Amino acid sequence: MRTLSAFALVALCAPAAALEPKDVWLVVNKNVPAGREVADHYIAKRGVPKGNVVELDLPKVEDISRAEYDAKLVAPLRTALKPHKDAAKVLLTTFGVPLRVGRVLPNADEQKELATLRPELAEARKKLAELEKKEKDKQADAKELAAARADANKLQARERVLTHAESEASVDSELMCLWWPEYALVRWQMNPRFRFAPEGAKRNPAVLLVSRLDGPSPAIAKRLVDDAIATEKDGLKGKAVIDARGFKFDPKSKDRGTGYDGYDTSMREAAEHLKAAGFEVELDDKNEVLKPGAAKGVALYCGWYSHANFVDCCEYERGAVAWHLASSEAVTLRNEGSKVWCPNLLKKGVCATLGPVAEPYTVGFPKPAEFFGLLACGDRTLVECYADSMLFCSWMTVLVGDPLYTPFKGRGKLKPDDITASPKGARFP
Repeated sequence: MRTLSAFALVALCAPAAALEPKDVWLVVNKNVPAGREVADHYIAKRGVPKGNVVELDLPKVEDISRAEYDAKLVAPLRTALKPHKDAAKVLLTTFGVPLRVGRVLPNADEQKELATLRPELAEARKKLAELEKKEKDKQADAKELAAARADANKLQARERVLTHAESEASVDSELMCLWWPEYALVRWQMNPRFRFAPEGAKRNPAVLLVSRLDGPSPAIAKRLVDDAIATEKDGLKGKAVIDARGFKFDPKSKDRGTGYDGYDTSMREAAEHLKAAGFEVELDDKNEVLKPGAAKGVALYCGWYSHANFVDCCEYERGAVAWHLASSEAVTLRNEGSKVWCPNLLKKGVCATLGPVAEPYTVGFPKPAEFFGLLACGDRTLVECYADSMLFCSWMTVLVGDPLYTPFKGRGKLKPDDITASPKGARFP
């Protein structure tokens, strides 16, 4: 996993009027009948209007090409929702809807330029390697080495532009921008709903709230709804488990708050928020991941970093919200044999989770203190807590769970103003 800096803060924003079932529109793949069953289950349980469903002709697999995404998903979805644009506040993708949209493919002119550029890049890299070898032997000319390095970097940067590197994304994160005019597909877009959005993000159009009912089986996708509704009756019970690694954030360091140290410190700040909210909190601050069976009766979990290697460290209460911060934990949701965290957490009974479909950088995750802190306030639904704590859209992360799930509704002991930008002391350029 790589790290990246974030940006300046702006004033906090309060949520809009409370979401209602009529605000939710379900997206169904008509080629996967089980997905329609999941949608019908949600409609019946939540009281969503029966007409709030859009069925689309989509691939049955978890990946969709960018061309198919544009033609088969976005275009017909916009057409179907256009008469309801103001009413459709939440999109809920269902079992069978593709998970990840592929990168943009080079056009004919870009392919032609790549054919010329790549041999030049190979030669530049060869020359740089030779000079770096001489540098080790203290025989390289410093100016020549710097020029060679600059040349190789310039050609490599151009290659990334021509190949549209990092233009892949989570389908759901891309759908947050459904109503936007054309935008660049280079890494991410700033999320204007993020509570601490940089000034520039406020110029972006409003986003849709998006989550997904999905998992290793349709039965699990339906259970997410049943568990959410059942839990809301009495509130989510159980302890909070935070598995940090002992990294300390230094405001004077290069980590401005969006790198390893910043996120690890945010986990400890999440523990502080949850203690203030009345939870029994188990905080592990050692570098090692919790061992199998380490905690029982868990309502909330956040930890890292066991990459693509699920560890059955917790026994979860009904309605639990849990996620593991690592680079690949939602590359699949439906492969029962996968070792990534998201599908395995769902199999273990978790009610909601989140993770990336490809490399997200640390900053592609919500800050644990912000996400769990808002959730514990009890005044926002799951999908609102997610959208309010995510810096980016058109990026890699997917939220799995009932968007209307509010596990602490009317029971929150924290106020939104208690949840400040995390980690404390973060610097923003």
